[in-house]
Amino acid sequence: MLRAITSDNIDQIQNPTYRNYAQIYNNIHQDFHHQIAAFGLPISDHSFLNVYDDKVIEMTEHGLKISNDYKSLTQGWVSPSCIACRKGVGTITFFISLNCPRNCYFCFNPNQQNYEYFLHHQNNLIEELNKLHEKGIVYKDIALTGGEPLLYKKETEAFFRHAKTLYPKAYTRLYTCGAFLDEEYLQVLKNVGLDEIRFSIKTDDSIEEQNVILEKIRLSKAYIPHVMVEMPVMPNDLEQMKDLLMTLDSIGFNGINLLELCFPLNNTQEFAKRGYQIKPTQYRVLYNYWYAGGLPIAGSEENCLHLLKFAQEKQLKLGVHYCSLENKYSGQIYNQNNPFRNTYTYCIMSEKDYFLKSAKVFGQDIAPVLAFLRKSGLKNYRKDNNYNYLEFPIAYLSKFKKQLPNLEVGICYYVVEQRDGENVLRELRVDYTTPLQHDFKMDI
Repeated sequence: MLRAITSDNIDQIQNPTYRNYAQIYNNIHQDFHHQIAAFGLPISDHSFLNVYDDKVIEMTEHGLKISNDYKSLTQGWVSPSCIACRKGVGTITFFISLNCPRNCYFCFNPNQQNYEYFLHHQNNLIEELNKLHEKGIVYKDIALTGGEPLLYKKETEAFFRHAKTLYPKAYTRLYTCGAFLDEEYLQVLKNVGLDEIRFSIKTDDSIEEQNVILEKIRLSKAYIPHVMVEMPVMPNDLEQMKDLLMTLDSIGFNGINLLELCFPLNNTQEFAKRGYQIKPTQYRVLYNYWYAGGLPIAGSEENCLHLLKFAQEKQLKLGVHYCSLENKYSGQIYNQNNPFRNTYTYCIMSEKDYFLKSAKVFGQDIAPVLAFLRKSGLKNYRKDNNYNYLEFPIAYLSKFKKQLPNLEVGICYYVVEQRDGENVLRELRVDYTTPLQHDFKMDI
């Protein structure tokens, strides 16, 4: 068992050197919360985390599938792209422009690099595809998003046609609000071999506006092999979402991705007037992730689980997939760490979350551990004199259970970064355990 070290329990650590080391990360979290406060949206004091796993496990008895260390939950069909996304190997997403006719208050595109530029300029996607192909990079999953791609119908057609020419076995998908889609263009998309189309629906829209998109979803079934909806779930729209699921199920298409609603670090007033608050645990592991989604909103994840339960109770035929914010990050961590899974001998790459992990003991505990390791002929360790710790593989902990059962151990999380052309191992987090409490299969 691992225990997250927080300001509420850090004083329970008996070893002062360990406690001081853990305080470094507590200070980082406190500073992060001060940064969040500057946006003007409060952090909720209601945590769903302590009951999340239990509720999920209960639903597995009725067919729910847990993937990606509880970050991805599926009832029924799930897109092949969603499966590929978890590791992000051979997957890529392009955009022509960030221009979009909608004005969604939760849109995180303003966080994208060069956002203002790409509101008015376009990427040359044919050129980008050619460069990647010339490098010998093989893609099995290729997506086009925006902005709204169908503002540029000729470019969208050319992109998918060229993608299928270069990568004929790749699974291709298109994201659209549906506003500019008609039957004539659906035939175009069919002709270029599009495998999947994802529509966004806004619960803020009128019933009439939603019905227009629903009709386009119905039309798409005859042209595109996989048709689905992808949308964030609002904390205050549960009943409306249940009605929408029933309507979507009656259409008979493939499925829906329920996204965790996020605060995109702007439009604070829109979130505040709806009474939304930031989720108390924003990240399992605090890091500057590439995905620009923002901060998760309290209550969204809870409603996603309610909707999965609803789908079970109503025996809906469409697939329902909950894609948490954390689910968006795993591909990045996998791709940063996987090439180095065997580089750092005292680390192991976790198959649960893809972080590199090691064990550490501190200060007064170094001498007895070092003596035990030497006596046992275990030589894979390193001592750091700056922070006064001894680091070694987590697998060694099982050997300590008899002689050092209550030894205070830090389980450390790492990611490999490139700095000035060199690979650097960056530590992000430390959790608490003892040899007696530690369960390798469950914890790592």
